[in-house]
Amino acid sequence: MRILRIEKNDAGQRLDKFLSKAVKGLPLSMMYKAIRTKKIKVNRARAKENQILMPGDEVQLFIKDEFFDLPAHDDGALSAIVPKLDIIYEDENILLLNKRPGVLVHEDATGGENTLALHLKAYLYQKGEYDPDVEQSFAPALCNRIDRNTGGIVIAAKNAEALRLMNEKIKQNEITKIYICAAHGIPKRPRATLTGYLLKDSAKNMVTVSDKPMRGGKNIITKYQVLATRGGDSLLEVELVTGRTHQIRAHLAHIGHPLLGDGKYGQNRDEKKRGYKYQALYAYRLSFDATGGENALSYLEGRSFEIPRTDIWFLKDFT
Repeated sequence: MRILRIEKNDAGQRLDKFLSKAVKGLPLSMMYKAIRTKKIKVNRARAKENQILMPGDEVQLFIKDEFFDLPAHDDGALSAIVPKLDIIYEDENILLLNKRPGVLVHEDATGGENTLALHLKAYLYQKGEYDPDVEQSFAPALCNRIDRNTGGIVIAAKNAEALRLMNEKIKQNEITKIYICAAHGIPKRPRATLTGYLLKDSAKNMVTVSDKPMRGGKNIITKYQVLATRGGDSLLEVELVTGRTHQIRAHLAHIGHPLLGDGKYGQNRDEKKRGYKYQALYAYRLSFDATGGENALSYLEGRSFEIPRTDIWFLKDFT
């Protein structure tokens, strides 16, 4: 028998979700069977798969030791990495990171280990704020994603409670994200709210935007205002009311103003000669909306964080 004690970073999640992380060698089908047949208990009582675990709970597992015999964490790998993080803000719960264009947030299907997520873990490990050998079901995580070739603010959670609360804030649209971008042409209206429908093609990693509803399409709302113009190009500030895949890039291209440097939704051959290696898009400002509810992240409400304009590589063409 093995006993797993529920610590702070394990609490607040379902029993089955906890076990899938804490006992990775145990197949899911066997885990659910063990719960049903009382070979997995909580506080020596019959448990349910959706039971919410609390700090101090003990999970008893009457299963073979072989399911626990996985290779130990390679702490040496986290020690060897020289973390490359541009930290905008940090406290005991979260970090706000300036992700540079070209940096991968998470490892993708093509591989690649030099990710922002890995550097986050190495940074906190070396600070003594994260120990994978102690944590049973939690690892520091990034709460929002940004495309590889887009730059901007990424939120990182240091503990499970912060991760849960931040994910809920994102889900409830309690975080305002403002982007700045450079686009071909000059929009007829200096300020507008665009609406439409977006359909994602996962196989091609592309989206299609339409003004009319289409099967499988999701509604999108994109606000923009023109900040400056130069040489027939425009510098825009954009607010995402909805946050869909490639929304800004596809929506602006749909109205005839693709982003400079964007080879997927525009033509970037000429822009490459001008130094536009990536699409000219940066998530440069992030604000935590005031909700009035009390929780461990309430101190962030009403605060706004911004990347210095000098760090946004394409602004030089509009100054």
